[in-house]
Amino acid sequence: MSTENLNQKEAIETLKKLSESARICMFCTELDKLPNSSRPMSLKETDEHGNLWFISSDQSHKNFEIQKDNRVQLYFMNNGNSEYLSILGKAFIYKDKQTIEDKWSAMANAWFDGKDDPNVSIIRVTPDETYYWEPKAGKFVSMLHFATAALTGTKSDNDDGREGTLNV
Repeated sequence: MSTENLNQKEAIETLKKLSESARICMFCTELDKLPNSSRPMSLKETDEHGNLWFISSDQSHKNFEIQKDNRVQLYFMNNGNSEYLSILGKAFIYKDKQTIEDKWSAMANAWFDGKDDPNVSIIRVTPDETYYWEPKAGKFVSMLHFATAALTGTKSDNDDGREGTLNV
């Protein structure tokens, strides 16, 4: 794995690609407590500024925990593509109609009585520290290199990927 720290535009593009590819993350709160609280959450989107958006019930433990301490840790994992992302950031809760309208998804109807449900809230996570891991050549090409090395009894010369910080 080679280290490639990315900045601004390239960092945001990589953050968006990796988070939206995985789509589901472990959303952790109460970071000063062990074990911290974590639950799977579905990402609505990662915007052009690197903010991550989620739809949540304002009656959830997560929302109450964010109101006490808005530091959160998100872990995205896309095993199918060998892509991983760790984000430490701050969460902000929105209840205004415009934000709900803008971020609403038909999938949220499975948990709410529409976007006018009084329990709907939107969570924005702004990354403070982000670290990523991804294959350079794609999983299929990397697997071919490793399979060939295993069959021939040689060490793979494939640089299997890159990792580093994303400074958004």
